[in-house]
Amino acid sequence: MQERSSVGELAERLRRELNRYSPGEKLPSSRALVERFRVSPVTVSRALAQLAAEGLVTTRPGAGAFRARPHERAAPAGDTAWQEVALSAGPTADLVPRSVDASGVLVSLAAPPPGVIEFNGGYLHPCLQPERAMAAALSRAGRRPGAWGRPPMEGLPELREWFARSIGGAVTAAEVLITSGGQSALTTALRALAPPGAPVLVESPTYPGMLAIARAAGLRPVPVPVDADGVKPELLADAFRASGARVFVCQPLFQNPTGAVLAPRRRGEVLRIAREAGGFVVEDDFVRRLVHEDAGPLPRPLAADDADGVVVHVCSLTKATSPSFRVSALAARGPVLERLRAIQVVDTFFVPRPLQEAALELVGSPAWPRHLRAVSAELRTRRDAMTSALRTRLPELALPHIPSGGYHLWLRLPEGLHEPALTAAALRAGVAITPGRPYFSAEPPAGHLRLSFAAVAGTGEIAEGVRRLRSARDEVFPGPGNRSTPGV
Repeated sequence: MQERSSVGELAERLRRELNRYSPGEKLPSSRALVERFRVSPVTVSRALAQLAAEGLVTTRPGAGAFRARPHERAAPAGDTAWQEVALSAGPTADLVPRSVDASGVLVSLAAPPPGVIEFNGGYLHPCLQPERAMAAALSRAGRRPGAWGRPPMEGLPELREWFARSIGGAVTAAEVLITSGGQSALTTALRALAPPGAPVLVESPTYPGMLAIARAAGLRPVPVPVDADGVKPELLADAFRASGARVFVCQPLFQNPTGAVLAPRRRGEVLRIAREAGGFVVEDDFVRRLVHEDAGPLPRPLAADDADGVVVHVCSLTKATSPSFRVSALAARGPVLERLRAIQVVDTFFVPRPLQEAALELVGSPAWPRHLRAVSAELRTRRDAMTSALRTRLPELALPHIPSGGYHLWLRLPEGLHEPALTAAALRAGVAITPGRPYFSAEPPAGHLRLSFAAVAGTGEIAEGVRRLRSARDEVFPGPGNRSTPGV
């Protein structure tokens, strides 16, 4: 973090000094900049690269850095109003509007302003990411023979084998495709399994990114309620019959956002119901590697118990590593595998080989199990810290389920406390939260919040974030809930 800060500071100082030089004039040497600003050669190199990316300097190998010549004045902006007609006009109206709404996804992707505590994040804080292990893996991967060549379209055989073993059961490497992140894998799965205009069954509530994928593909999400034991089989069967759907998307392990785990007695029922309906189950096993220290043995993926090709399995390394480490897998058996492969090839060709090689280096290193153990212990500590702080400062926010995996809590708001008002007040108070509305494909039964405890620096930030959230709640909903513990 200190290195990144130094790079930005040096780039800003050099940016202010550029007017001293004429266009094309040479800047001081890297050695001179190192001595003058007392920074490392790496910092100087990165700062100059940043200015070069901004078009302010040019660098010439062996010659140095020079002030860039001014660009030609940009042409006046054109009139793009015609696109509104082109994007909406057509010989027939779409059965389902295919406009892309990314708002539900951006809530957890957008970086909050400086000083705002990030309770809305969907990834591990940098202090929890295996940055050194990933850097070492990427360095080793780059030196592997053929590392910069074209990989097999389906992915490296060794990486496919590793994912197959992690899924378990009878899944083989031949039934695995390497994909670029879980979002990409879900997109491929839904495109392969459902034509535009078709219904697709989804858990309610569920991950907003999956709803966005479905709607962008012209599909119609049909909600199926979940409880503390996962999706309700009787309602799933009713939804298949009533809608005619042939696809059900679910997260059986630490469901997003509720944290529920599909109960053992329901696992076989879900597969049986889908099979009798002639449908597929898309299993998004997104967070298996973020289990908490006190979770106990985990149930196997549904795909491990599926002999008939009902399950299309999605799993990823991203959540347990870094948002930029986008390596995931799709697993399926039967004719659907070829359709999945064809769609992936058309859309992306293949996942870059250096990234696949780095994934192999990472998961095969001693650092990988150490990292998973450390994250498991830290997530338990953070979950407990947030749970305790909420019960003390905000007892009126119902917490029906405390998960033993994942990175967030799902809270129900009391009647009269509205999501938009609380979300806006929280941001003013310096804490970013995720409203519950985007997690529902139909009308929600009540207001909710999802609070992440993984994207913050530690338990100190959790305590301060909950304190700020309490201030926001008092601003928009003064009254009975103010009877919290005195002096807290």
